Amino acid sequence: MTSNKDAVLKRLSRVEGQVRGVARMVEEERYCVDILIQTAAIRAAVKGIERLLLESHAHHCVADAIASGDPEDQRAKFNELIALLQKAQS
Repeated sequence: MTSNKDAVLKRLSRVEGQVRGVARMVEEERYCVDILIQTAAIRAAVKGIERLLLESHAHHCVADAIASGDPEDQRAKFNELIALLQKAQS
């Protein structure tokens, strides 16, 4: 995670700002389509964060389990990765 930590934190900060902006738009009763465009941008940004985290998990946690030679740990990390990929697709 440490290799992507700064990128993830930067993206989370950006999403936080986007969410505050959407809250202001709702308070100001802005046009619904404009708000929906912003919420779509937030969803896309969160998916980007998920991709970074999945990549980090695969490169570090799963790779460490493979290198460990421990079949139980390998199986657990593999199953975690599959579950995460399935959740990311939904």
